[in-house]
Amino acid sequence: MKRLYCAKDPLMIGHLRNVMALHGIGCMTRKLDLATAAGELPPIECWPELWITDDERFAEAKAVLKKTLAPVGAVRKPWRCDGCGEEIEGQFSECWKCGCERGHRSPPINAAASVSSSERQR
Repeated sequence: MKRLYCAKDPLMIGHLRNVMALHGIGCMTRKLDLATAAGELPPIECWPELWITDDERFAEAKAVLKKTLAPVGAVRKPWRCDGCGEEIEGQFSECWKCGCERGHRSPPINAAASVSSSERQR
């Protein structure tokens, strides 16, 4: 077994354990309950740890960890919907008004269901 990561926050260790499980990498946590000993022991020695149980997959686990902890890219710039012309904030991939996806020229099939009764009478 090799230690992959330690952090002050036990929630981060739990999250990373779940990420490793999604990749099929066996791991275990240690020191989750040692926070109460901080003061008697050096604080960093009490931080929770994530350990990889299969040493042969340690390099793969480090790569997954690096990708998971990488900073999130900047939010994309606002875009204009090709279907209805509405301006949409950059983090969204679909128009809130008509349902068109970013970069598509025609509204999705189910967009007709959202047309109001006054628009149907035209």
